[in-house]
Amino acid sequence: MDRVSRREALTALGGAALAIGAEAATRPAGYLVENSLHMFAEDQARFPGHPNGPYKPRPNSLEKYIAFVREAKLDHTVLVHPEPYQDDHSYLEYCFTREPTPGYFKGTCLFDPIDPKTPARIQELVNRNPNRIVGMRIHEIRKRGDPYTQSGTIRDRDLGAPEMKNTWLKIQDLGMLVQIQLLPYFAKPVGELASEFPDTPVLIDHLGWPSRGTPEEYGDVLRLAKTPSVYMKISGLIGDIKPVIRRLYNAFGPDRLVWGSYGADGAAFQKILSQVDEVFDYAPETERAKIRGSNAMKLFKFR
Repeated sequence: MDRVSRREALTALGGAALAIGAEAATRPAGYLVENSLHMFAEDQARFPGHPNGPYKPRPNSLEKYIAFVREAKLDHTVLVHPEPYQDDHSYLEYCFTREPTPGYFKGTCLFDPIDPKTPARIQELVNRNPNRIVGMRIHEIRKRGDPYTQSGTIRDRDLGAPEMKNTWLKIQDLGMLVQIQLLPYFAKPVGELASEFPDTPVLIDHLGWPSRGTPEEYGDVLRLAKTPSVYMKISGLIGDIKPVIRRLYNAFGPDRLVWGSYGADGAAFQKILSQVDEVFDYAPETERAKIRGSNAMKLFKFR
């Protein structure tokens, strides 16, 4: 099955290492919001991975990440709840209690979108963590032509199922967003579902993986920009990606592009800041500031 490589994704996001490295680059003016970070507990006895987790991650250090946050002067981080924990959000909730400043962290949740219990479970998680859970993750990454899954740890389920729509309705009612990792040939059904919930923002991960579909299918990803509630995350920059990013910029405009990752050490941070300027060298600084963090501040409802 054509799965997105975890190693490839983490390497592209610049977030595999969590040690403080070289001194961070001069911080640009404006907001900087990290929204692609997975955290994995070092204390695996207290926070074990789920028995059905699809991969075994390397633990990283929350303390070292917080030291990096202070060094880089990031404004906020959205913790993306990862698949190895499945429905167990204990470590995400623990991170909320160990943040560098009050209200610094928010997070996404991960449930089976076609499980009838999911809407109530989202509500319970939100009730325990007011103003913290900003979205739910959904995957549509199975091999072209494969049927929708009914079980399994990567929950690429039927986008047209009534249970899926019930979950989106709960997300809408709670004022949350849908964060979706899709391969280009799922852009059309995602767009159809997003159009049914125009008040629910949809954030597409990793540029919509342009290398994993045909040019015609990636055209459907670009056409998602016609739905005003759809945003694109600029992350997963592999190879000569600048032409793709220019097409996304032309389609979505500077107000619906969100930079994904600032790494987790000084060396990565310096490289990524330069990368923002490089891939958006045609955009004025006011627009780059939006992409670096102002758009994310609004999308994730940071105060």
